[in-house]
Amino acid sequence: MRAFVFPDRSLARHAGQFVWLAIDIDNTANSSFLVKFPVTGTPTLMVIDPQTEAAVLRYVGSASVPQLEQLLRDGAEATRGKPLSAGVEAENLIESLRQSRDLENCAARALELYPRFAGTASGASIAERGLSCALRIPDQSKTLALAKAVHDEAENPRNALIDGDRAALYLGLVAERKKAKDEAGMRSIREQLAAFLEARAAAATTPAQRASYDFYRVRVYRELGQSEKSIPMLEQTERDFPTDYVPTLSLSRVYQTMGKYDEALAASDRALARVTSAAKVMVLDLRSDVYAAKGDKTTAAQTLRDAIAFNESLPPGLRDEGINTMLKKKLEKISQ
Repeated sequence: MRAFVFPDRSLARHAGQFVWLAIDIDNTANSSFLVKFPVTGTPTLMVIDPQTEAAVLRYVGSASVPQLEQLLRDGAEATRGKPLSAGVEAENLIESLRQSRDLENCAARALELYPRFAGTASGASIAERGLSCALRIPDQSKTLALAKAVHDEAENPRNALIDGDRAALYLGLVAERKKAKDEAGMRSIREQLAAFLEARAAAATTPAQRASYDFYRVRVYRELGQSEKSIPMLEQTERDFPTDYVPTLSLSRVYQTMGKYDEALAASDRALARVTSAAKVMVLDLRSDVYAAKGDKTTAAQTLRDAIAFNESLPPGLRDEGINTMLKKKLEKISQ
């Protein structure tokens, strides 16, 4: 969204209606905000009523320009006590059911709601989130029906999705084929997605736009067993954004996947030098994985202890107890 949506000039007409604010969820300076307005996924878009200081609209996920404009309209109306638009209400319902792990209801409601919003960005979101729930329940009929809906939206150029959201639809289809144990089907979809991402990255007009495809390209090449294809693009992103830890962290992951542990640690060194605040936990966690894969369990364990200690030192709003539990389980396992 930062590369393609927020710079769109058509949003300028909303400038006088809203005070625009971006919150870095890794920055300790934002602790009090994050305590009051917890973030469960990124990106999270909120409209906050200045009178009540309440989030009258909360939307988890990215949005195209038309979607964002609808969210802004909904937010303005919500400050006057009016309900959200039907599409946003439906999306938020499915996301809430998914977050609460009410998987059966999540899939059932997605199937019920999808026909009403088919062919729109809301319809695509409902189908994709519903499928992610259906894949974790035994009811195969719901999985197949939602997979068809996701396929239809992935192939529909008129639903105004941003490329990242369209990529997420294809990854949902990969997950469905994985559940069906269809190796050929998984590979076909991944290759289709890789071709789509390469074409879109090649058409990018700014370094930020090109880099916005890195996450999905790294993932699909890893799943295709072609991680080496990710290296040139990540090296270019590192050159374009020399103070950003993200491309170096991604390079570390890629080199680890390829079994090039010294290169992975060198990239991790650069990431550690650039990372600030809460994201350091993630860098240390991956660094521990590299040491473990290299066979150095002693350093891997100490790196996990460092990650746990750093996470516990973070203020409320940034300290993640779920991550702490996961890190301690990894430490216990690696110390055995």
